[in-house]
Amino acid sequence: MTAIAITTPGGPDALVPVTIPVPVPKPGEILVRVKAAGVNRPDVLQRQGGYPPPPGAPDTPGLEIAGEVVALGDGVKRYEAGDRVCALVPGGGYAEFAVVHEDNALPVPPGLSFTEAAAIPETFFTVWTNVFDRGRLREGETLLVHGGSSGIGTTAIMLGKAFGAIVVVTAGSAEKCQACIALGADLAINYRDQDFVAVLADKGIKPDVILDMVGGDYIARNLKAVAMHGRIVMIAFQKGSRVDVDWMPLMLKRLTFTGSTLRARSVAEKAEIARALERNVWPLFGAEQLKPIIFRTFPLAEAAAAHALMESSEHIGKIVLVNG
Repeated sequence: MTAIAITTPGGPDALVPVTIPVPVPKPGEILVRVKAAGVNRPDVLQRQGGYPPPPGAPDTPGLEIAGEVVALGDGVKRYEAGDRVCALVPGGGYAEFAVVHEDNALPVPPGLSFTEAAAIPETFFTVWTNVFDRGRLREGETLLVHGGSSGIGTTAIMLGKAFGAIVVVTAGSAEKCQACIALGADLAINYRDQDFVAVLADKGIKPDVILDMVGGDYIARNLKAVAMHGRIVMIAFQKGSRVDVDWMPLMLKRLTFTGSTLRARSVAEKAEIARALERNVWPLFGAEQLKPIIFRTFPLAEAAAAHALMESSEHIGKIVLVNG
């Protein structure tokens, strides 16, 4: 099969098509003919040499796929050949075939294409486990999302609004801010010409939950902006994780400061998130209340161009690789 390999850590040109054997599903796993694969920031970090696959995962990048089941490992109970699935994989998504444990796969939601379904797993798993599990977002509370126009950000807007939250975002241009408002955000702050802490204070808004993928100086600013009893959830550190911070607000506001990664979690842990999504979120797809935002697609062989676009940060929503 054709897959995308990382020749050596580096820029987008490090991604090249190669021919490798089709993987064989182990007990409990399904083999999926990949129709589409989402592109995510962790893929960029892996290509640069900063996010190695967990033990036992393929070296091929790609953390989310959608496609058709073509073979079953021993003991598979839920799926049959021909089923349409989307799945969170620990690696191997940038390929014509990929294996995944059946418990980390979900049926493609009704009415969605493979391209749309491939844009779901990484971002929806991430937002659900961080905003709703760790952040404990409740109806009527205010959620602040940094990077509102990203794949994670657009997903957080949709899910936050679907479950009754007030959603505020930061984004890097007027166009991105407008896109976030169109998607349902109640307020969008252009971080290039506005200080989100000052804007929130001026409007009397105190976020109960902050989802942050920026880090750096945002950590101290989040501590200043967040409400009493607020929860700050870190999922990345694009501006760095080593900072000098006055942590007194953590005590005075009785805050929760937490964070998580997703890729290295066990099959069982990811399965719990999958079950929560199927129970709470999948019905919203069926009711046409949710739909992933696709910015652009690329053929699998053009993964390098997809990564170049990802690094430009010009996209609003998801970038997806397609097969056939």
